[in-house]
Amino acid sequence: MKLKVYADRMSQPVRAVIIFCKVNCINYEEVRLDIAKRQHLTPKYAEINPMKQLPAIVDGRFKLFESHAILIYLACSFPGVADHWYPVDVFKRSKIHSVLDWHHSNLHPGPVTIVRNTVLAPALGRPFNPEAAAEGEKILSASLAKIETVWLKDNGRFLLGGNQPSIADLSLVCDIMQLELLDESDRDRLLGPYKKVQQWIENTRNATNPHFDEVHKILMKAKEKRQNQRLKGENHGGGGSDMKKPLVSRI
Repeated sequence: MKLKVYADRMSQPVRAVIIFCKVNCINYEEVRLDIAKRQHLTPKYAEINPMKQLPAIVDGRFKLFESHAILIYLACSFPGVADHWYPVDVFKRSKIHSVLDWHHSNLHPGPVTIVRNTVLAPALGRPFNPEAAAEGEKILSASLAKIETVWLKDNGRFLLGGNQPSIADLSLVCDIMQLELLDESDRDRLLGPYKKVQQWIENTRNATNPHFDEVHKILMKAKEKRQNQRLKGENHGGGGSDMKKPLVSRI
């Protein structure tokens, strides 16, 4: 049976799994669920993922959730996946696990907190929350600084210092890409001080294109739609004032 990937591409871990499948020519069926419509909260989907989050996969009778676990499973289970994604070498694998474990409790809350409390708040039925967004900025800044001083300190192209990306690179970069939903000025302010991070993002993008850009199109379309709505509000002399305000840094 064909691998099924339950996905909403607005989700950054979903994008990491989809890009990985495409880059490695893994034959899969993308089962799309709309988070904004709460399609991931149905009893039917809970039978696949009782946590009711995306992504999840079904491979025959095997069900799995959590994107890091999914990436490891795919790298180990499907033929033709290049070794650099999840090396056989136990020392390199352990380094990947250390990055992935750090990711969940450090970098991940940064971009998601910023975006959920600003540009995505209306779609999620949430009020704008500048204070929460400011806390997200603090988390993001600390995490990006740590990436530069720990994993990119020797000017390596990728987190393990090699010339090819691992599943850790893909997972972390997809998380940071959520910032593309912000206005350019806010995105540049948040990422601008971190030149090594910016180059690493570009290296990961180049290593996984054209799939990286194709999977991230949804972010660009959402950003364009928001900008058009804002301009429409301005042309009509009001509306959407909170959307026009740039994020105020409290770092």
